[in-house]
Amino acid sequence: MVTVGEELDKAVQGAFTRPIPKSAGAQMRYLVRQHQRSTRRVAELLGTSQRTVERYVKNQIKKPRPELADRLEREVRVRWQPQVRARAKQVAATTGGVMIDVQARFGYTAAPGSTDDARVRHLTLALPPGHAARLFQAQEAGLTEDQLRQIAAEALGEVYFRDNGRRAHGLEVELTDLLDLEFEL
Repeated sequence: MVTVGEELDKAVQGAFTRPIPKSAGAQMRYLVRQHQRSTRRVAELLGTSQRTVERYVKNQIKKPRPELADRLEREVRVRWQPQVRARAKQVAATTGGVMIDVQARFGYTAAPGSTDDARVRHLTLALPPGHAARLFQAQEAGLTEDQLRQIAAEALGEVYFRDNGRRAHGLEVELTDLLDLEFEL
């Protein structure tokens, strides 16, 4: 299932200037450096033994189990190039905004005489910096996926459906079934 939080992370990862380490040993060494050289912390983080972490660091083990490989790559991605990540978010939140490509079922409450039946729409549009900032701040604050989805729906309602306050005053937009979503900085 597509989530707003994961897609925001993917958009920020598009700003990386270098690829993440490829081998399991290099990824493990990176995590150990990030955790003040503590193999115990990395082992707790990944749900494996401290000895296993040490063996990856020394390249005694080269091929991790699939579930460990996924956890390892995910944890490295989360921590990779924090300054580049912060700069990309800052630019999106202040000057650049963010592009959103969404295919979802939109429902809304509208004025009498218009249809409020939910239907699937495919929208691609630029969200202004204020909306991008709100999305990134909500993500960093640890809001739930439903709350992030609501913030995205409010942004789409303002930019697309209400045309930045020029029409459809009082229209409230709901994002119900999220079929596809992609952000781009």
